[in-house]
Amino acid sequence: MEYVLTSAEMKACDQMAIDEYGIQSLVLMERAALETVRALLDRFGREIYVGVMAGSGNNGGDGIAIARILHEEGVRVEINLIGDSSKLSPEAAVQLETAKKLKLPIHYGVEHILYDVIVDALFGIGITREIEGKYRKAVEAVNASKAKIIAVDIPSGVNADDGRIMGCAVKADMTVTFAYRKLGLMLYPGASCAGEVICVPIGIPHAVTENKRTGVVTFTDAGEDLRFPERNPAGNKGTFGKLLLIAGSRNMGGACFLSALSAYRSGAGMVRIFTASENRDSLLKKLPEAIVDTYGEDLCEEDFDTLQSAVEWADVVAVGPGLSLSAKANALLEMTLEKCDKPLVLDADALNILSQKEELLRMFEYGYRKKDHDVIFTPHLGEFARLKKCPVTEIKKDLIGSCKAFTKKYDISLVCKDARSIVTKRGKLTYLNGSGNDGMATAGSGDVLTGIIAGLLAQGYSGFEAAVMGTYAHGLAGDDARKRTSAYFIMAQDIIKSLKNITS
Repeated sequence: MEYVLTSAEMKACDQMAIDEYGIQSLVLMERAALETVRALLDRFGREIYVGVMAGSGNNGGDGIAIARILHEEGVRVEINLIGDSSKLSPEAAVQLETAKKLKLPIHYGVEHILYDVIVDALFGIGITREIEGKYRKAVEAVNASKAKIIAVDIPSGVNADDGRIMGCAVKADMTVTFAYRKLGLMLYPGASCAGEVICVPIGIPHAVTENKRTGVVTFTDAGEDLRFPERNPAGNKGTFGKLLLIAGSRNMGGACFLSALSAYRSGAGMVRIFTASENRDSLLKKLPEAIVDTYGEDLCEEDFDTLQSAVEWADVVAVGPGLSLSAKANALLEMTLEKCDKPLVLDADALNILSQKEELLRMFEYGYRKKDHDVIFTPHLGEFARLKKCPVTEIKKDLIGSCKAFTKKYDISLVCKDARSIVTKRGKLTYLNGSGNDGMATAGSGDVLTGIIAGLLAQGYSGFEAAVMGTYAHGLAGDDARKRTSAYFIMAQDIIKSLKNITS
């Protein structure tokens, strides 16, 4: 696990390292430059021609130090100082004087862009207004070049707090970021400018964040943090959890199949499906391991008795994939919420029904909620907007803040599904998921996630643990599927198949 910081949080960490631990700003700058040079040389070697685009702030100071170290390593390098040299930060001024004494080539403005590698050190994490004038021209020249582009800490023009593009932004091939990842490097559209992100230590002590109780965390892209529930070698199918899946409707039988299969592939011991009668034969043929109960065209007392019995049987209940918004679906959801005191996952149409029925949604409010069991909501951005009764555009202005506000009001774990999914719960650190890819934007992918989360919940994870680890595993499986095929080829079942490769 690693923290993902805002610009203010990162500046506070820098200041704490300086004020409380006596680590000077120039020392941190030297470490940042050294680590960037190491990453650059590992990737491109020494037989290159490098141009450093440096601004007047500390990001520019990092860039000038990078140029000096490259020069000492025998690499051909030039500094292009953009802006007013009389407005250099104290640290950048020191670095520039050193560079002059070593007779490094220094251009005031962009002399040319005929480099093999360009180091972008124009603006750092503190940018608050749109890039204009000569700075915009410099960014456009960098992007128009054929050089490989390395961004220092964050691509210039990307807002470190939310990933907004501040008028224009450098489109880097690689970003070397310092000490902690920044939110703008993970949230879109900023993430699309970052290229490969390498997070390097620069000497800030771990003590500055070790007691942190708020903020945002993420897992690595490589999968080292993946933890599924420990298996009991003496266990049986009941040991690993009984899941009831209330899903599927006429012409939507695939949703319950995908959710059920992914729950099994995540380790659940037993899956029972309650669905429309039209889906029975197909499910028994494709997934004979499942128990299948059905309801008919008109709900009758026997159907409700079957549902109640299934709820009592289950350890965990998941509702919503392919359920529809019909009167039957409404009745099934209302009964489930009334009778169920088991851990609960609500997805898709279950959430759409809640958004239309304020009295049902109110059941999950703090202070109103009568049942003490884990509940997970898994909306995509459109469903989340309907729950909040506001436009998607409004939510996107502060996605993390919107998610935290929702779980401050409702006693649930929230998985807000987007290109970067977010998991929140009151009293917990916010989880920002970095796994996954655009190939997963395919029908049924959300149903798979529901099954994975419900399967982990059935095996004993808490609601928040299941939400976080399920989201992470879902993305890792999607990344594995893309690696083995391509983003164009992935279907939901490919994500399920790839679960075996990430959990082995």
